[in-house]
Amino acid sequence: MNAFETFIYFFQKPSATPTIFGWYHILCLIVMIALITLIFIFRHKITQKGVKYTVLTVGLLLLIFEIIKQLVYSFSWNNATQTASWGYQWYAFPFQFCSTPMYLMILAGLCKKGKLQNALYAYLATFALFGGLAVMIYPGDVFSSTLYINFQTMFWHGSMTVIGFLLWATHSVECKQKSALKASYVFLAVLSLAMLSNYIWKWAGGISTGQTFNMFYISPFYPCTLPLLSIIYTKVPYIVFLLSYILGFILVSYIIVLIAIAIHNTYVYGKRKRQKSA
Repeated sequence: MNAFETFIYFFQKPSATPTIFGWYHILCLIVMIALITLIFIFRHKITQKGVKYTVLTVGLLLLIFEIIKQLVYSFSWNNATQTASWGYQWYAFPFQFCSTPMYLMILAGLCKKGKLQNALYAYLATFALFGGLAVMIYPGDVFSSTLYINFQTMFWHGSMTVIGFLLWATHSVECKQKSALKASYVFLAVLSLAMLSNYIWKWAGGISTGQTFNMFYISPFYPCTLPLLSIIYTKVPYIVFLLSYILGFILVSYIIVLIAIAIHNTYVYGKRKRQKSA
């Protein structure tokens, strides 16, 4: 192995696959909750400039970790023959639903304050927050026998959750129903890119390679393997599955906005009541 291959091989260090609600999973949850608690305590001291740079920094960290992940998946070392080989794993192409925060955090961090940044923040505070929190609570099959991948996936989804909470806590996203609409525009845009990618894969002859390429798990050429949605995929026509996918995610995003509005209104009402009684 040359120096670069040795570097990548280091990140392929094996480990016991963590279990759901095992010590590693619980530790990651504790760290995430601790960060959310700190954000809540110091929320009034966090400036919008601080929010912007935090979002940008996390996005860049995700990009670095993703590049390493892609290299880890692509490199293989044969101990028996002492030979190295490279082969890109297209199933791991970084444009799944939970990959989008990486791109959008960087874009939001580079944007000036305005409609685009507001829409990106709304997406990160709803769709991305949901995706991150869902995986952090129930990791499913994201854990593996590779130490780095276990670290990367928990950092990734934990960051999605923490950034989403940061945006709500600092009022970087308006506690109004229109925030759900802004977030949905971004979701439909990235989903359209994912669908276009799936068709380009088909048109380019990718299916004949034997590899799987199923961005957002909505490709009409491969079965969906997501929990619940995989059942819908096998029971109904494809168009019904796709509409269920889209409307389901939009509904969850809207519910998150409604929860944020309810919490905000309760806080404002309580504050006014305390001021009157003072």
